[in-house]
Amino acid sequence: QVQLVESGGGLVQTGGSLRLSCAGSGNKFSFNAMGWYRQAPGKQRELVATITSGHSTNYADSVKGRFTISRDNAKNTVYLQMNSLKPEDTAVYYCKADILAIRMEYWGEGTLVTVSS
Repeated sequence: QVQLVESGGGLVQTGGSLRLSCAGSGNKFSFNAMGWYRQAPGKQRELVATITSGHSTNYADSVKGRFTISRDNAKNTVYLQMNSLKPEDTAVYYCKADILAIRMEYWGEGTLVTVSS
């Protein structure tokens, strides 16, 4: 059974930094695209950043220049380095991974990031 486990969330002040990690396990096929999404209270889940197995990246406009996504294919892990955090970055951050060979997508359970003003 494929599992994604996020870690690294927490409470940080405005302007601070956090690094999220998401470790995958149980997959027989390699993950293709991996990414981070977030959902703030009362809002829909939104894309933060994605990265392909070839390390091509895509970012939401709201985080460009502040967040960096990376991955270690050998460890089945994707990271999100978040700098210059703002109160509006407060949300539950979810990891997602796709396996195209079996047309499946998987989600982690989320990790809470709270940015205090």
